[in-house]
Amino acid sequence: MSQENVLVIDDEEVMRDVLQSLLEEAGYRVTLAHDGIEGLALARKQSYEAAIVDVMLPEMGGLDVLEELKKVDADLVVLMITAFASVETAIQAMKRGAFDYVTKPFKHEEVLHILRNGLEQRRLKDENRDLRRALKDQARFTEIVGKSPRMQQVFNLISQAAPSRSTILVVGESGTGKELVAKAIHTNSSRADKPFIVVNSGSLPHDLLESNLFGHVKGAFTGAVYSKKGLFELADKGTLFFDEIGNIPLETQAKLLRVMQEREFMRLGGTDTVKVDVRIVAATNIDLRRAVEESRFREDLYYRLNVIAIQLPPLRQRKEDVPALVAHFVDKYARENTKNVTGVSPEALQALMDYDWPGNVRELENVIERGVVLTTGTQIGRELIPDHVRTAPSFHVPHLTVPPEGISLRDVIANFERRLIESTLESTAGVQKEAARLLGLKPTTLNEMIKRHNILLPRERDRDRRGKDLDEPAEKITPA
Repeated sequence: MSQENVLVIDDEEVMRDVLQSLLEEAGYRVTLAHDGIEGLALARKQSYEAAIVDVMLPEMGGLDVLEELKKVDADLVVLMITAFASVETAIQAMKRGAFDYVTKPFKHEEVLHILRNGLEQRRLKDENRDLRRALKDQARFTEIVGKSPRMQQVFNLISQAAPSRSTILVVGESGTGKELVAKAIHTNSSRADKPFIVVNSGSLPHDLLESNLFGHVKGAFTGAVYSKKGLFELADKGTLFFDEIGNIPLETQAKLLRVMQEREFMRLGGTDTVKVDVRIVAATNIDLRRAVEESRFREDLYYRLNVIAIQLPPLRQRKEDVPALVAHFVDKYARENTKNVTGVSPEALQALMDYDWPGNVRELENVIERGVVLTTGTQIGRELIPDHVRTAPSFHVPHLTVPPEGISLRDVIANFERRLIESTLESTAGVQKEAARLLGLKPTTLNEMIKRHNILLPRERDRDRRGKDLDEPAEKITPA
């Protein structure tokens, strides 16, 4: 039996009684109103699935009531009733959103039949909407894989922060998926159908970066033969993602701060103010607080960016997500390469679980892509896992107790840093570029650290060891 709520609006008491008896006998819950004003007041207080409205109502006509009811609930099933078989009125009623139209005197079964059809269409529409919403919710974070508590916190923060206008700072090591988080924020916001534009903050000199961000007018500089819109204009009403924002030069930071505060800027060489509505999402893999202390980053810009911070954990701190990530990447690259690869062997998975992934999710993805391409079977075996992953030790910070006489934190960190670099160089046979990639460092930065710690590369140690062996005097034989 039906349990839908039906609102009946009719100024004739007899008609209200007839409709109430008819509908309640059919199993509907019925509410009566004697005019449009009362009916609208009831509709605004309570939810109804359908309404039956008389066209000829005092004070406020039935068509106007229909229009207002649809504003309250666009999906409301409205059946119009009139004593006059007017085609023009019927057309007007349908244009304003009525489901159907009957004339007095009507057959009871006719009213019930039309009402059932309308409610069935509403149910189907609701089911489709719920299904689309469920699929959308399921797909909101499809590219960000993880069920660990740390990742659940990230998902919750994205869900809460995405609908707002607030600036968001995503913090995490290289390869943790900061751009994926930025895209998820954009996708789950009201700006989802507007542009999402990435700014590679550290890859351009400041003059070219500013031209890219703010655009320029014709003749602004040598080679500016035409005016050009900047990324801020192109991202209007959308999201601008600053990747590695800590690398932006100080002179550009000041201009970025002004745009964020005033929501306006001038193109290079121009005099006209351009107003924009852009949401800023920024990412960094460095400690911006320390950068502020070292005068490499503006303090006022830091606080403007750090409204909502999302901290992405490195993969070594969420090892329980490795199997799900492996399955995700196997499926992705199997489809891309049209290969029937279904997973990894237990031995391969164990090797992946034992490794600490200094390159984070990006490094894991590269390993799985390589395995999918090279395997000739349906699984990636342990032999297809790169040597440096299979043989490298896990880097776990040991449990330390500070002795009574104290300890130098700087020395402990320096010692651990040295050992980590040495172990990574061992796993890459001394190839600094590969070691830098695994450690999430620039090759020049790693080279400076090697020099600072006086670390010998494997081949240098071997050469040094061979030299010492040649220089050592022959063992003396003591006569008995």
